[in-house]
Amino acid sequence: MQLKIVQAGDPVLREVARPLTPAEIAGDEIQQLIELMRETMREAPGVGLAAPQIGLALQLAVIEDVGENDAAERAPVPFHVIANPRLTLGAETIEFFEGCLSVDGFQAVVPRARTARVEALDHRGTPTVIDASGWYARILQHEIDHLRGTLYIDRMRPRTLSNNRNMGRHWAGVPIAEVLEKLAARTDPSR
Repeated sequence: MQLKIVQAGDPVLREVARPLTPAEIAGDEIQQLIELMRETMREAPGVGLAAPQIGLALQLAVIEDVGENDAAERAPVPFHVIANPRLTLGAETIEFFEGCLSVDGFQAVVPRARTARVEALDHRGTPTVIDASGWYARILQHEIDHLRGTLYIDRMRPRTLSNNRNMGRHWAGVPIAEVLEKLAARTDPSR
């Protein structure tokens, strides 16, 4: 069964989600929710899904990425769960196009930390620490933002917002620095 993914404008996406106890996480209700979230994420398809995206203000997210892309520092990440995450960001920032299942049909360039450390509870309610870099760090930051009531559109470079069709037509494969340069040139009459 696939859950309904709520879209930007739904108030739950702007709430700070409540933490879960280890007992709640290990209980049947949250375990069933995790399975439904996994199915929904895979069917969408996406690489992460946070509980607020299905209308539940809970600090719970599922993540799985099967893609690979050297330019985006992307490698496969097996399915896992994070609950009640605490995020520590590295100093270096990288920019890349990012989309969201709750902002369906659009992408924009979003600056994110290249590395991140996440202290969280796993699918059993057991403490875990994740050290991530590249695309995986981006996914973690994106999903944790959902748990704090933040969408990527709050962090994006506004002039890069594009629907998926135009992103593919005009910007796919173009280095981000070149995308930003071209868009800046279109607004600066001195260029």
